[in-house]
Amino acid sequence: MEEALKIQSLVIYPIKSCRGISVPQATVTHTGFQWDRYWLVVNYKGRAYTQRVEPKLALVESELPKEAFLEDWEPTKDSFLVLNAPGMSPLKIPLTKPSSVAEGVSMWEWSGSAFDEGEEVAKWFSDYLGKQSRLVRFKKDTETRPSPPEFAAGYSTTFADMFPFLFASQASLDQLNTLLPEPVPINRFRPNILVDNCDPFGEDLWDEIKINDLVFQGVRLCSRCKVPTVNQETGVPGAAEPTETLMKFRSDNVLMPDKKPRGKVFFGKEMVWNWNLTNTEDKGKKTIKVGDTISVIRKIPSRAEAAV
Repeated sequence: MEEALKIQSLVIYPIKSCRGISVPQATVTHTGFQWDRYWLVVNYKGRAYTQRVEPKLALVESELPKEAFLEDWEPTKDSFLVLNAPGMSPLKIPLTKPSSVAEGVSMWEWSGSAFDEGEEVAKWFSDYLGKQSRLVRFKKDTETRPSPPEFAAGYSTTFADMFPFLFASQASLDQLNTLLPEPVPINRFRPNILVDNCDPFGEDLWDEIKINDLVFQGVRLCSRCKVPTVNQETGVPGAAEPTETLMKFRSDNVLMPDKKPRGKVFFGKEMVWNWNLTNTEDKGKKTIKVGDTISVIRKIPSRAEAAV
């Protein structure tokens, strides 16, 4: 008998492109996990910095209070996001709402206002990156950053790339590592939810899955930029791997031979929480835990249809 699919690990990335926090449980909200990509490092024009341009962000470690991952926890004046990075003193950022607002913050196609974490935090990131920088926090009460409507109409996220949740499986990573000159850890791909007991790349075909009472819908395969080439322990980008190997068996050319190739490679499955299908009185948010079972409700027939 096949073993049930299970959540192997849960990871929250409080600051976009900085190091993630492995957590025993996480609260699901409409825009992704609570605390996931709530913060963004921006340049002097308010534009997003990511590891694509600033790979050193990989070495910025975040720490949140352990209670922050409980469902109904609210921060107090003694609650902080604590940051550490090589050569830098630890920095404590209050989790209570900042008083300052930055206008004209932009990330990809989106622009809007965000909370500004102030001068001390701006100096810390400016010193670390060696260029003028600020840290902003998503303004959930007034701002919406829609996911691309052609893929996920009616859904939105914070400072994640496009969609609220990224799933990947241990078996997919294991298969990739058998083909690589040197194996890579899962943190190269920065998923929120790592699944165990899955067939290699079985997650490609998930159209609808259920964790406890929560229904998640597949959006598309995750096309990868150059961040997977950045060593997350050193912050140093590599030249080619794992992208070069992925091109041989996970490219659009291989998975979608009938479509015009655009040089993309895929690893992981982007998903949304469909709160309309969740059987619970409180549809606001819910908790999932490491070890929870995943049921696949519906699959799509082929990878070509998944890799939009």
